[in-house]
This record gives sequence, C-alpha cells and structure tokens, in this order.
Amino acid sequence: MTTIVQNRIDRRPFASLGHADHGWLNARHHFSFADYHDPARMGWGAIRVWNDDEIGPRSGFPPHPHADMEIITYVRTGAITHQDSLGNKGRTQAGDVQVMSAGTGIRHAEYNLEDETTTLFQIWIHPRARGGNPSWGTRPFPKDDRSDTLAVLASGYDEDREALRIRADARLLGGTIRAGTSITYDSDEGRHLYLVPATGRVEIDGQTFEARDGAAILGGQPITITAIEDSEIVLVDSE
Repeated sequence: MTTIVQNRIDRRPFASLGHADHGWLNARHHFSFADYHDPARMGWGAIRVWNDDEIGPRSGFPPHPHADMEIITYVRTGAITHQDSLGNKGRTQAGDVQVMSAGTGIRHAEYNLEDETTTLFQIWIHPRARGGNPSWGTRPFPKDDRSDTLAVLASGYDEDREALRIRADARLLGGTIRAGTSITYDSDEGRHLYLVPATGRVEIDGQTFEARDGAAILGGQPITITAIEDSEIVLVDSE
C-alpha cells in the first residue's frame, strides 16, 4: 500500500516513474502500464493510467481497440491527430484536450503529423458504469481563462457546462500559475486528487514538486499550490 505522509500528499518524483523508450515514443508511466508493473501504483481513485508521452515527428499509435474506459488527452506541446472507427477525425493542439468514451468498444489511431515532437498526458479514468455508446470530442479552450486559476476542461458533472463531457465521477482541470502566486483547491472527503506540474516548479502545502512529478492527494481539506516558477498545472479530481 502506498504510504501517505501526514499532510495526505504523496510525492511521486519523475525519476521514479515507469519508463519505456521505443524510439518514436518516450513514455513515462505514473501508474502500472504495459511492461511496467508496480502493485503500489495500480491507480488512484478512479484514475487507472497517467502516461507522460513524447511522440516523435511523423509517428504515432496505429489503430487499436479500447472499451469501458474514459480516455483524456492533454496536449502540452505540438499537436495530436485522432481518427476512429466512428468516422471522427480531429487535431488537438497544445493546451487543449480531447476526450474519448470507449463504451462498448472503439478503435482509434493517434498520430503526431507535425514536424516537431509532441508531448502530452494521456489519462484513463474508470467510467461510472460499463457499456454505452462510444464517443469522441475535442475543442479549444481560451488560454486567458486559466491564468492563476484552475479551469475545468473535462468533467462528468452537469454543473461543469463548458467542459468536455466524460462518463465518470471525475473532472480534469488545468491552469497556469505565475511565479510567487498561490491558488487554493478544495475537495470533498473521500476524493482522490492527482496533480502534475507540466512545467515549472511548485509547492503544495509546503512540499516541493518539480516539473512532471506526481502528487497523489487525499481530499477533504483545501490544498494551497504556490508557484516557485511560472508553472502549468494539470489536476484530476476523482471519486
């Protein structure tokens, strides 16, 4: 069992993550995935996978199947192009999000068709119920709306009307925090938060996290995030 420190925050340093370098794909795994297995890191709340991927130019994942999983892709640099068995096709660029509800089953491909490396977080979340019609969606989000705050980008809750929809008891938030600025995030008892600074360096309740470290946090009391450097934050709040 993962040990949670007294302030209920467990730091997962980037260097401790699972690693697989396939040449065209350089991947880090916050949780057990593919050939990386750690029984203490099988998920966090409803989160099952959080992969930190670097995808080389003009390469990508050929068609492959998924079922019964909510899959969120947060693009950090470059862009990713999606195509699936439903006929959906779209390009998602840095700072934006795409979501796929795999439902009863879907095949999709994801390619970096750019001339530069694309970096992204791909996050898998268990749905609140199995089955359902598969779906996919993406849209741009105004960057100004995420300065010194956390904006909801994907959500399974009706009150988050501007967010992309997922079929899970979870929401994904993103934001940028200027150096020296602090923001506070609160959550209910029993929630599981997982936070990664995509860039920069932050303190969470006084504990320092470098870029691409993971923070597994038990909900129920507010956390304060202070940017030591200008930072980009991605956070999932799940059951």
